[in-house]
Amino acid sequence: MKRETQHTHFTTIQYKRSSIQYIVLIIVLIFSFQSKAQTVTVPVTNWNASIPAITEAGNNYGGTYASPTNQASINVGLPALLGSVKVYVQYEANPTWNSALVLSAKRTSNGSTLCVGCSISGGTAYITVPLTAVELFRISTVLSVTSYTGINIQYQVSGVSVTIPAATYNSRIVFTVSN
Repeated sequence: MKRETQHTHFTTIQYKRSSIQYIVLIIVLIFSFQSKAQTVTVPVTNWNASIPAITEAGNNYGGTYASPTNQASINVGLPALLGSVKVYVQYEANPTWNSALVLSAKRTSNGSTLCVGCSISGGTAYITVPLTAVELFRISTVLSVTSYTGINIQYQVSGVSVTIPAATYNSRIVFTVSN
């Protein structure tokens, strides 16, 4: 009888352990389905490119002008079990933009995160920012809810020329997170 009692006791412990594993798995799945939304926040930062005046007839502008390396600081949050998300960028005329002017953006820092198995990749070279969204960089995660803060972005404008009508041109940079 003792042996059967011990065996039954072992089976009970094994059953409890399996039950706990299933309960933990169910809880993880519930939280991952409830927290599907990715978020991106970018504090509003205006950049006015300082373009020097033409001082001699027949000269053109220098061409490319860059913002500070931390012109925008992006915070990205993503839920568990996604694997990876992509951060896209595009521009909108606000209210007017000349298509001869070329906007570019790049990531200048990795930001910070508490996630040990997470990584951030891409976007360290300038890419042209079009009217439709293009991938700037991506974040990979391993089964964890994570967030990155302080991912610095630098902007650049090129194509400045005396052939473009004199005016104030504005655009809005839009970041989107998607998996």
